[in-house]
Amino acid sequence: MAAAISEPDLPADPSVPLAVAFRFWLKLGFISFGGPAGQIAIMHQELVERRRWISEKRFLHALNYCMLLPGPEAQQLATYIGWLMHRSAGGIIAGSLFVLPSLVLLIVLSWIYMAFGGTPVISGLLYGVKPAVTAVVLFAAWRIGSRVLRHPVLWLLALASFLAISLFGVPFPAIVGVAALLGYAGTRFVPGWFSQSTSHQESGTRAPAIIDDDTPAPTHARFDRRRFARVAVAGLLLWAGTLGALAAMFGWDGVLVAMGWFFTKAALLTFGGAYAVLPYVVQGAVDQYHWLTTPQMIDGLALGETTPGPLIMVVAFVAFVGGWTHAALGPEQLALAGAAAAIVATWFTFLPSFLFILLGGPLVESARNLAQLSAPLTAVSAAIVGVIASLAAYFAGHVFWPTGWNGPFEWPLALIGIVAFVCLMRYRGGVIPVVLASALAGLALKMALGQGV
Repeated sequence: MAAAISEPDLPADPSVPLAVAFRFWLKLGFISFGGPAGQIAIMHQELVERRRWISEKRFLHALNYCMLLPGPEAQQLATYIGWLMHRSAGGIIAGSLFVLPSLVLLIVLSWIYMAFGGTPVISGLLYGVKPAVTAVVLFAAWRIGSRVLRHPVLWLLALASFLAISLFGVPFPAIVGVAALLGYAGTRFVPGWFSQSTSHQESGTRAPAIIDDDTPAPTHARFDRRRFARVAVAGLLLWAGTLGALAAMFGWDGVLVAMGWFFTKAALLTFGGAYAVLPYVVQGAVDQYHWLTTPQMIDGLALGETTPGPLIMVVAFVAFVGGWTHAALGPEQLALAGAAAAIVATWFTFLPSFLFILLGGPLVESARNLAQLSAPLTAVSAAIVGVIASLAAYFAGHVFWPTGWNGPFEWPLALIGIVAFVCLMRYRGGVIPVVLASALAGLALKMALGQGV
């Protein structure tokens, strides 16, 4: 699936050189398409199945924790694994490189969008990418579910979460909370239902991982109150210092200061991924601050779906347009204002994610063998499978019936989606080749229909 970032298999050394890890995280940042499900699947294949840097059980334990946090879970998972392997520097490198390529690309695309208006070529490419993204999410849900859903009760929990969020609009935090409570109750009455022992036995047939199931936590991954306090104070100073510097330069009523406040709040509300917080972003950016219009927001979401990195990076587009339209740095520097706003939005959106990992990582590592905590996290993982499947269904409905269920069925897009899914499922095609081929197919269809360039 991630052949584009494959390198020769590494020997099972006691550690991975930081330079080797740096190259991997950099490549991952450029090819992390497919939303959180696809990104997590790429990391699983590369880090667990192929390189054996971390075992299945440790990977899932870290993923479970990231799923509970507000913010982009795939970026937080990369930060967590980087931190576990190479201390705070490794975590900062992994998490930053997961975001920076997307930020640069979105700034460039946002400038093209604002400076030149319509982009028919991009429209044609997006036409084919949308069904491919749907296929990637569906495949990732199946792939992760095949590893997590190891008991009929977990299957029922995944189905219940799918129905709850798809049909009844149950908030994602409520789904996570109920799943965690069920898992906790299971530890007392039916512990076998939420056991991860099967996963452990399966991984035992493979070569040992560098960070294996029973590898002791390194010194930096052990909880220390003084370290916890230092990281917390440093994080608060970074946040307050940046906001204060913006206020000193542009005033407390400045656009960039407002963006700092707004995207900090958005970062703390992103339970369930970017789609869970998009209504809040739309309400604030479109209705309250008038940084952009609703059609511009839809265009930005399409760009966010088809660029690498977390989907929440759409905030970079939102901020770029807002900085441009409000001339945050003056009427003569619109492009620079847009770029500055995009950087501000990204900084305040992702700073909490780094703090959650650097502060909570040691606590999570110390609790990985406690059934009282591992069982709730296993239940949460099962519920997440249902949520990811609901996202695939949401995509399918909007892509294949763009004008609603009573409108025409987009059979060309359905064909692209089916071919993409078969390539991923049957032939283990990489995400990048599948996405690129689908994009070119969509552009060709647009041109054939007279709607392209």
